[in-house]
Amino acid sequence: MSVLGVLMRRAMLSRCSRIERAVRRAVEEQYSTLYRLIERGRNTSFGCDVGLGRVHNAEQFARAVRRFDYASFTPYIERMRGGEPNVAVPGRVDMFARSSGTSARSKYIPITRRALYGNHLRGMADAVALYLRANPSSELFDGRTLTMAGHCQREGRALVGDLSALLVVATGRWGELVRAPSRRAALIEDFDAKCEAICEECAVEDIRALAGVPSWNMALVRRLLEWSEKEHLCEVWPRIELFMHGGVSFHPYRAAFESAVGRKINYWESYNASEGFIAVAEECNSDEMLLMPHYGCYYEFARGENVVPLEGVRCGAEYAVLMSSENGLWRYELGDMVKFTSVDPYKIKIVGRTKQYINAFGEELMIGNVEQALLYTCSATGAVVEEFTVSAQFLPRMGGYHRWVVEFVRRPDSVERFAEVLDSKLRSLNSDYDAKRKSVMQPLRVVVVPRGTFHRWQIKERRRKIPRLNGDSAMSDALIAMSRAESL
Repeated sequence: MSVLGVLMRRAMLSRCSRIERAVRRAVEEQYSTLYRLIERGRNTSFGCDVGLGRVHNAEQFARAVRRFDYASFTPYIERMRGGEPNVAVPGRVDMFARSSGTSARSKYIPITRRALYGNHLRGMADAVALYLRANPSSELFDGRTLTMAGHCQREGRALVGDLSALLVVATGRWGELVRAPSRRAALIEDFDAKCEAICEECAVEDIRALAGVPSWNMALVRRLLEWSEKEHLCEVWPRIELFMHGGVSFHPYRAAFESAVGRKINYWESYNASEGFIAVAEECNSDEMLLMPHYGCYYEFARGENVVPLEGVRCGAEYAVLMSSENGLWRYELGDMVKFTSVDPYKIKIVGRTKQYINAFGEELMIGNVEQALLYTCSATGAVVEEFTVSAQFLPRMGGYHRWVVEFVRRPDSVERFAEVLDSKLRSLNSDYDAKRKSVMQPLRVVVVPRGTFHRWQIKERRRKIPRLNGDSAMSDALIAMSRAESL
C-alpha cells in the first residue's frame, strides 16, 4: 500500500469512533440538533412567521411548524434565490442544488456552507470510513475514485447546479488527490463531450472505484467500453473494487453493472439526497443503512397524519421522511418512504416514493411490487434490464393496461414470455392489481427500445433520475418516438 494510501486509510478509520458514539446516542443527537436549529432560526423571516421564538421543545415545534413539500415551501426558496438574507436560515444562501427528482419540475434546494461541509462532505467521508472498516484488505486509496458529476453555473450571486458538481467545486484541487477526472472534465456541461474527456483522461488512470447515480455511471461505462474496445470494465481498470451508489434504487441496475464490470466488485449504498446526506450502509451489497443522527438534520417520520420523532418509530414500519436542516428546510417532506429494520441502532432501507405508484384503474401498483416482480422475471427468463418505465394506457371504451418501456442489456428469448411472467408475478404480489386484471385491465404490454434511449431522453429533459411509474403516457410516448426517429 502506498504512503498516501496508508495515511488516508488511517484518517478515514479514525472517523469510525465518532460515528459509533453518535449512533449509540441517536435520540440525544437528534434533540441537540433540533434545539440548535431552532436557536439559529428564531430571528429569520421563517422563524418570525411561525413563532420559533416561542418554541422550546419538540412538541411545541411540531405544533408551531406545519409540514411542507417543495410547492408549499417555494416562496421561501424563491426569496433565498433572489439574494434576500435571513429568509429561512441566517445570512444569504449562495448555492442551490438543482434537482428534478422524479418530477418534471426543477427543484432548487438551498445549500449552505454549514450543510455542505457538516452534512454532504461529512457523509461522503464517513461512507468511505465505514467501507474501509468493513473491508480491511481494501487498497482504495492506492488509486482514484471516478465521480460522475453534473454541471453548475453562476446565476446572479449564487452557484446553481447538480449537487455532485457543487461538491466538486467545494473540494477544489485537494479533491483531485483521490478523485478523477480533473475538475475541467468533471464540470463539462455537454454529456457526450464530458464522457469523451473522461475516457481520454481516465482510461489510463488507476481507477479503484466509481461513485454516483447508477444511471449516469452506467451510461459512462457503456461509452468507455466502446471507446476502449474492451468487453468488460475490469479490462480497462483491473484493480477496480467498488461502486458507491445512491440517489435511486440500485436493484434495476445491479445485473447490468455485474455484466459490464466482468467480475465481482463491492457495491456500497448511501442515502444522499440533494436535501441532505441521511444514511449509509455498513456492509457491502446491502440496502440496509445506518441513520446518521449528527449531520445537522432533524428527522420526523410520518404514517399518514401521525408524525413521530426518531424515538417513536417502530421496527418493521414504513414512514415518509420529514427533514429540518441547516439548509433552511423546515419539516420538509422528502417524498421518500423508508422502513426501519432496526431501532438499536437505527437502521433504514428505502422502500419507495410517497408519490411513486400507479392507480389509474384502482390497481394501487407500488414501486416495491414493480421492482420485486422485475427481479423475479429477469431471473426466470434470463433477461437483464438496464432501464424501464411503466405508464397507464387508457382504452377508448373502458379500462386499459400498463405499458412497460424497457431497455435490455440481454434480451429474453421471448419478449412475449417475459411480459406474461411479469404480469403473472405482479398479480401474485398485489391483490388490487390482480382484481383489476380480472375486470377492467388488459395484460401489460412490453415495448423494447434500443440501449441508450433512456439516457438520451435524460439529456434532452435534463433529468438525473428516471421516473419508474407514471399515471400518464407522456414520458413513454416520448421514449418510443425517440427510438423510432433514430431508427429511420
